[in-house]
Amino acid sequence: MDFKGRLYIVSTPIGNYEDMTFRAIKTLKEVDLIACEDTRKTGILLKHFEIESKLFSYHDHNESYKGEILIKKILAGENIAVVSDAGTPCISDPGFKIVRSARENGIEVIGVPGVSAAINALVISGMATDSFVFEGFLPHKKGRQKKLSAIINEKRTIIVYESVHRIIRLMEELKAMIPERKICVLREMTKIYEEHICGESAEILKKLTEKEPKGEFVVIIEGLNDKLKNTEKENGL
Repeated sequence: MDFKGRLYIVSTPIGNYEDMTFRAIKTLKEVDLIACEDTRKTGILLKHFEIESKLFSYHDHNESYKGEILIKKILAGENIAVVSDAGTPCISDPGFKIVRSARENGIEVIGVPGVSAAINALVISGMATDSFVFEGFLPHKKGRQKKLSAIINEKRTIIVYESVHRIIRLMEELKAMIPERKICVLREMTKIYEEHICGESAEILKKLTEKEPKGEFVVIIEGLNDKLKNTEKENGL
């Protein structure tokens, strides 16, 4: 008889608690353990929804060895959920390694879907949604220019995450490389100070520098089409 438990990948709100699904609440109440990035942040979420399951610290810096512990627990019969600080685990957050390990060990992996900042930003950006590519966070230094060069030649809509510390730098880079490309910068989605700044990079840069940027950013960049390709070629880009 197989006594293995299950691994649940559970999406949580990216800011607004009203985006929490009934299924996510039910799952988190029923599992034996919840693996999370920050036990304090997740603890606040659990308290809000009256969830009493135990928490287990699982983040970028301990993902490998903590993941082995979690797999052993599941093989011993425990049901475990993985959550990130906000949104969907594995998308620029921990989770990929334990999912892969679970598959290798014959453990059933169940996704409990919910909010994803990347998809939410895409569908309200006004950019083409029929074909897109998610690039996550760009490299800080090594490989950054190479990645940017690949992005500006991408025909699909591009989704990028950027921190408050580098959002101005990114807009300056895009202004120099693709000044006529449509861009939409979305800040603090689903939260009280949610903001969308859409247009060409120069317009966005101007608005971002009017006051100190705050929050978390998703950047949606128009893909390269034939019209843009000809214009950028004429401009020597």
